Amino acid sequence: MQTHYRWLAFIVVVVLATGWMMLPDAYIRIDANGDGDYADPELGDYKNEIEFRLGLDLQGGIRVLLSADVPPDFELLQADMEASMQVIERRVDALGVTEPVVQLSGSNRIIVELPGISDPETAVATIRETGLLEFVDFGGAPLAVGTIIQTDTPKGGAEVEPTDATAQIYHTVMTGANLADAYPIAPNTTAGQRAWSVGMKFKPEGRTIFAQHTAANVGRYLGIVLDGAVISSPSIHEAIDSESSMITGDFTYEEAYQLAIQLRYGALAVPLKVESIEAIGPTLGAVSVDQSVKAGLIGIITVFIFMLVYYRVPGLAASLALGVFTLINLALYRFIPVTLTLPAITGFLIGVGTAVDGNILIFERFKEELRAGRSLQAAFRFGFDRAFPAIRDSNISTILICLILYWFGSQFGASAVRGFAVTLAMGLVINLFTAIIVTRTFLALFINFGREQLEARSWLLGV
Repeated sequence: MQTHYRWLAFIVVVVLATGWMMLPDAYIRIDANGDGDYADPELGDYKNEIEFRLGLDLQGGIRVLLSADVPPDFELLQADMEASMQVIERRVDALGVTEPVVQLSGSNRIIVELPGISDPETAVATIRETGLLEFVDFGGAPLAVGTIIQTDTPKGGAEVEPTDATAQIYHTVMTGANLADAYPIAPNTTAGQRAWSVGMKFKPEGRTIFAQHTAANVGRYLGIVLDGAVISSPSIHEAIDSESSMITGDFTYEEAYQLAIQLRYGALAVPLKVESIEAIGPTLGAVSVDQSVKAGLIGIITVFIFMLVYYRVPGLAASLALGVFTLINLALYRFIPVTLTLPAITGFLIGVGTAVDGNILIFERFKEELRAGRSLQAAFRFGFDRAFPAIRDSNISTILICLILYWFGSQFGASAVRGFAVTLAMGLVINLFTAIIVTRTFLALFINFGREQLEARSWLLGV
């Protein structure tokens, strides 16, 4: 029984933790500089409300239609559009948007649906910018930030031709293709800095090029140019042979974060223009959502009643375990967070069904052992031990199917399928804990404290 008491203590801790996550005002916070203010992102502070995240069909969002911005006689390849779509998907994911829909429409258009976006201009700017980073030799004089220049980097498959015959074409030492990573760096507030910067890590060949150029050009200027606009004009004081460097400037947190996303995920294979942006409302509507929630609650309560009526005391243990199962799932949906769409909610409800199914397997095996003449304790032990392989194998096989569904959803842009796969897989994993540990712990305690009554009244065990 000591083992069961230890598990009971663990279950109580889990219930308290998940119960706290379900509170309306629950949040996680980090105070980067210890000033007592947790809501200043420019200082690196972080405050994240723990709340449900609703998908496009439940909360609405924006839909953006992008089209290839190429001449009429340009040969547009399907592979280039698919590559651009993949880049957009990665940028949208980095923006923190879950369950986005990014899909091709015809041969030259891409549809992007973003649930819950409050700043459509920033989102659109991030997904369509080319993010072409160049390290340019400025020679002996720097250029002002924002200056538009022309470089000798081929763009669109053609060599650059200056629009002005007198315009200078600068030499590009290397491009962002030599970058391995890019990330925002918080300002050093103790040194009085307020501006953010962007850190960069080079690939091995990029590190070599950077080291060779800085060694041969000490005292000259190496400009950092994004999409033809000068970001910074640092001077080369010494040879730099390092796998990382930094872009400095008067960046806000949002600017540094957006720039890092653009640099990290590279240029679009095809230049895109925005054809339309439209705000869309929830397709289900508030009334439908309320009715769906009520239907789910009615279904769960019906399952509770069935388990209590048919299995009696074991059914009470299963109902308590099912309550723990529901609480853990919902708390994790808020904490991770998991975007709740109608298919995702369906996955959760199917997970509830699998949790009940696992308990039914255990209790039926338990009743068979009792009918075979085993003692209450022996029937309890054999019932769980012999039902576990069937529960384990069925859950694992379904989890594998969820992984396949998630992979197909990722490959073909079926985000609704991914949401279903995620919630169902989570439910199956949690079910292994609640059916085998939580139900077993509760039933063991009931048997320990009411053994005589249960042995004298077998109907209390559903026999």
